[in-house]
Amino acid sequence: MNSIYFTEEHDFFRTSFQDFLKKEVVPHIEKWEKTGTIDRFIWEKMGEMGYFGINYPEQYGGMDLDLFYTVIFLEEMQKINSGGFAAAMWAHAYLAMTHLNKEGNDAQKQKYLAPSVTGEMIGCLCISEPFGGSDVGGMRTTAVKDGDKYIINGSKTFITNGVYSDYLIVAAKTAPELGNKGISIFVMDRDTPGLSATKLDKLGWRASDTGEIAFDNVEIPLENLMGEENMGFPYIMQHFALERLIMGINAHARSEFALEYTIQYMKDRMAFGQSISKFQALRHKVAQLSAEVEVCKSFNYQTTQRLDKGEYVVKEATMSKLISTKVADEVAYECLQLLGGYGYMEEYPLARLLRDSRLGPIGGGTSEILREIIAKMVIDGKDYKPAT
Repeated sequence: MNSIYFTEEHDFFRTSFQDFLKKEVVPHIEKWEKTGTIDRFIWEKMGEMGYFGINYPEQYGGMDLDLFYTVIFLEEMQKINSGGFAAAMWAHAYLAMTHLNKEGNDAQKQKYLAPSVTGEMIGCLCISEPFGGSDVGGMRTTAVKDGDKYIINGSKTFITNGVYSDYLIVAAKTAPELGNKGISIFVMDRDTPGLSATKLDKLGWRASDTGEIAFDNVEIPLENLMGEENMGFPYIMQHFALERLIMGINAHARSEFALEYTIQYMKDRMAFGQSISKFQALRHKVAQLSAEVEVCKSFNYQTTQRLDKGEYVVKEATMSKLISTKVADEVAYECLQLLGGYGYMEEYPLARLLRDSRLGPIGGGTSEILREIIAKMVIDGKDYKPAT
């Protein structure tokens, strides 16, 4: 491991998590990929081992560790070749739980964050909409105040853990006339009347449940508002840095997995009397891909270090996701090619990895949107600020 960023304690955590995944998760992956449902017992085991509490306060059951433990958590889950399982876990731990931790009050944290750390409750974050996608400010879901409650109407889509989670963190407009300055964040229970979910059928990430959520006159008490009313947009924006960096780290990790598998396959595969790892055209392709992945990883580690120190790394995290996911798609495509016909077979890992990887340049802000965000910063001089 890279001693610049990882200590012996980090290395021990990595080894123990690898063992946990091999023993507790890998035997069930094929079943979950087929059913699209991750059994509840593994959430509780993950919580019991402390994996959901890595970065959260001790008073709510967490361990309050640095972000490089999160890097290990993300990297090792990518190397069991189920992007869906990994997505379900990190969407719970770093999308839903991040908002609870940052915007939730103590009562909300006691009710939702503490049992999220233990794996007794599963959360999802509901921002994207059928007519909005990457246009967060254009959301149409509304939350109208009526006496001692809010009435929520609208829909969300592409929500990871959107069907089987226990609670939802929901963005809705409390002042539609203000555009993106009129968005608020709420927490609500799955069994709230008027709330329904439909499971979506996806190209990849098949182990995870991705849902479309409908809100039909859903009533929630005023105390379910998280943070300040109409501050939802800056709350969402400041957490995008972490989400995009997570997706960048996921990308370099699955690229490493693909390359390691492919290199071993090339060494074992004989053609024309020698290992195909000896053919220059193939060797140089692997060399190029390996160099690109290493550059991504180094940049992602550096950005993680800065974020862990409290810097607002929105530009760097956006760049991380943009480039790392592009490279990961290229790696998946080329590694599948290097396996020839076997790469196209489902019994080999590259077919699934190729499907799972394709979500990288789409989720958490499409590459097209990310390029415009970067352009605003590097060309127009825009300076994004965290919520105050």
